[in-house]
Amino acid sequence: MQTRIISAAVAIVVAIVVLALHNTFVFPIAIAAISVGAIYELLNATGYNKHKIQTILCCSFAGLDCFSYIWLSKFKMTFFNEHFILGIFIVAMCVLYLKEHKDFKFTDFFVMIGITYFVNYAFISLLKMNIYKNGLFMVIITLCGAWLADSGAYFAGTFLGKTPLCPEISPKKTVEGLAGGVICNGLLFLIIGVVYEYILGGASVRLFMLFICGMLCALFGLVGDLTASMIKRECGIKDYGNIMPGHGGIMDRFDSVLFVAPFMLYAFTHSWIF
Repeated sequence: MQTRIISAAVAIVVAIVVLALHNTFVFPIAIAAISVGAIYELLNATGYNKHKIQTILCCSFAGLDCFSYIWLSKFKMTFFNEHFILGIFIVAMCVLYLKEHKDFKFTDFFVMIGITYFVNYAFISLLKMNIYKNGLFMVIITLCGAWLADSGAYFAGTFLGKTPLCPEISPKKTVEGLAGGVICNGLLFLIIGVVYEYILGGASVRLFMLFICGMLCALFGLVGDLTASMIKRECGIKDYGNIMPGHGGIMDRFDSVLFVAPFMLYAFTHSWIF
């Protein structure tokens, strides 16, 4: 428990520093590190990291794609955007497939590209949010949407939980816990929105829609959590890594973000919140 507390405290301090520097190059670099780490953990867990050059290429693409927001956020060098970088990545993977087709099968080709693009797309969503006005609020509430639902679900499940939700994947989760997590997340979003608008003097927030988004984030986050758990179960591992002692790897902490971040980007850019 002491190890978990210390590890969490260090992570919180790092997160505060990164968020405080969200308008600098520090934020894209931090997201790049998270994206690369998550991709490597998934490739390692599933055994695809045996293709070493392809693994390096996948991680390099994710890192460079995130780095590009250092200049893209300033609307500079737009030629070198995500589409350009993605094109180079796909062509390079095709060349490796043709060169190593005896050992690097088409299933390896598509799975490695799929893992890389999916994970990186989710984390890039945070960088895209940050470009907009009220971007810091967007990033913070998105991360809250991914993580806070677990707390509500835990307490609701502890005191009210009776009906197993998916015992084969996550034995401790209950239907009552899910309901509690969904409602708590909606209420927490509502509170955060009120504080942002009326206490911190931020932009006018559509509170009802924010409440709905909070509840949806709890559901999307659960899908991400269960999907990551199912992968671990099939791969026969407990955690994706040990970068955070007592908490596991990057994927263990950010599995919910993979589904919540793209949804919240969609909600923000389609005027659901402001």
